[in-house]
Amino acid sequence: MGPGPTRRIAGRDEAAQRAANAEAPEIPHLWSRVGSLFRPYRSQLALTATLVIITASAGVIPPLIIERIFDDALFPPDAAGPNLTLLAELVSLVVVIFLATAALGVWQTYVTSSVGNRVTGDLRMQLFDRLQAMDLAFFTRTKTGVIQSRLQNDVGGVSGVLTTFVSSIVGNSVTVLASLVAMILLDWRLTLVAVVMMPLLVMVQRRVGQIRARLASRTQESLSEMTAITQETLSVSGILLSKVYNRQRLESRRYADENANQVDLQVRLSMSGQWFFGLVTVIMSSVPAVIYLVAGILIARANDQGLDPTITAGTVVAFTAIQGRLLFPLMALMRVALEVQTSRALFARIFEYLDLEPAIRDSADARDASAAPGPMGRVEFRDVTFRYPDAPAEARATLDGVSFVAEPGQTIAFVGPSGAGKTTVVYLAARLHEASGGAVLFAGEDVRQLTHESVVERVGVVTQETYLFHATIAENLRYAKPDATDAELIAACRAANIHDQIERFEHGYDTVVGERGYRLSGGEKQRIAIARVLLKDPPVLLLDEATSALDTVSERVVQAALDRAAEGRTTLVVAHRLSTVAEADVIHVVDGGTIVESGTAAELEAAGGLYATLAAQQSR
Repeated sequence: MGPGPTRRIAGRDEAAQRAANAEAPEIPHLWSRVGSLFRPYRSQLALTATLVIITASAGVIPPLIIERIFDDALFPPDAAGPNLTLLAELVSLVVVIFLATAALGVWQTYVTSSVGNRVTGDLRMQLFDRLQAMDLAFFTRTKTGVIQSRLQNDVGGVSGVLTTFVSSIVGNSVTVLASLVAMILLDWRLTLVAVVMMPLLVMVQRRVGQIRARLASRTQESLSEMTAITQETLSVSGILLSKVYNRQRLESRRYADENANQVDLQVRLSMSGQWFFGLVTVIMSSVPAVIYLVAGILIARANDQGLDPTITAGTVVAFTAIQGRLLFPLMALMRVALEVQTSRALFARIFEYLDLEPAIRDSADARDASAAPGPMGRVEFRDVTFRYPDAPAEARATLDGVSFVAEPGQTIAFVGPSGAGKTTVVYLAARLHEASGGAVLFAGEDVRQLTHESVVERVGVVTQETYLFHATIAENLRYAKPDATDAELIAACRAANIHDQIERFEHGYDTVVGERGYRLSGGEKQRIAIARVLLKDPPVLLLDEATSALDTVSERVVQAALDRAAEGRTTLVVAHRLSTVAEADVIHVVDGGTIVESGTAAELEAAGGLYATLAAQQSR
């Protein structure tokens, strides 16, 4: 075989995910939904709009005063020299206006920035909360890097629009309108000359915006892929894998390829429309020269006809000053229009995630598990069927017709070949998945009639792959019970057979465990996880192959801790090694998504079925 693909095998959804990133989804009423983000800040927006209107309107007044400075103060028609008194008054007025608009501009910037950044923060929190509410199946079929990209890159990409949109649109629109009105009052003929090219510029701007929107979507898709590569390869697990297989160069090359693509897209995005703005600048900058020419022609024609020219030197100076003020707000409006078009794809990707519906939701009349009719700790499956939401219709169900009862205090084990559906049973019991058919009962009540939070609060889970935060041992333990005292931590760790080991660490319970707990051994991590569950003190304990990855010595120590943790609790155990569940009250043998045998270890051994076969294989 050849060297194989350079891209990591990430699952069936990679191509689909990339396509989804590249093609922004269609979101109904997208811009009205974006506008609704500002609803909680209506009063601040009103203040912003008022300040912007005052500032923009006041900015047109100085050029009109300049006309009077030229025609009435510097060159009065009926005086031999300048009118210094009037000149001083008019100049002082211009300075006062500039000072006032500058102060109002600072205030407006503060209010605008506050609103824009708060809206961005609200959007980020809404997206994070929605992701927190999603069911486990969503995360098993979506790459973590893609999720991170939506939360960081996409929200970051629209923050500029959210921060400056209102002030830029309102302020520049008022400036343009006020400038046009002032120009018309000065001379309507010169105004026609100044604005004749605007319709063409608007048409070209729209075309440039469409191009930038497509480039922005591709740029975000590339950022999403880079985030995914970073998350995969620079995590502790990823870097360990690349080192043991000597694939650092391969991963660097993979990142370099996507980085080069990102650089190319960023350059193209930065350059797209630059020629357009260059053309706008040339046209708008050339307009004053054309104004001079047209004004000269109009003045000469009036003189030839023996009429007093309606255009004075002050008119021309004031008009070109106002027209010069028109350039920057007009370009700013065009840039905002381009940014809005560019941001559409990003907003669509964000709202696509905000519109996700969790598979597990509380019903309108859901009640707390404490109000359930049965004894706390009773778990029952009634003809439960489960298939993953993205599974093909013709695919075999992961679970099909599973029924059993676990009474309070019992230990119920699930054994069988890999892929038989054992772990799915445990996750359904914790309502991390929702049954496709049948019913899962907790304390005698269908879990769909109980609040999800109240069920999860009464269930403790220890999995094969223990997850610890990059924090101290004490902080990891208190994740289960934030207000736990030191004495409670010690008691839980003693019960989990890990206290003495922690005491031997240099910093004891303040020892930082490293990312995912990689500074600890597998057995130490598992026992800390058990202590964390003991702090939670749930009536139902779910153990998903909690010792299968440990060596024999560690397994014995951890198994002793698990046995102690299971005392007085309903315990559902998924086991690979049959010896660890030999004392279980009932063992269910799962194969092909169904329970094919049930009984004690002795009964199943004597029956000579699948359990006996598995036992024989493990005894060799």
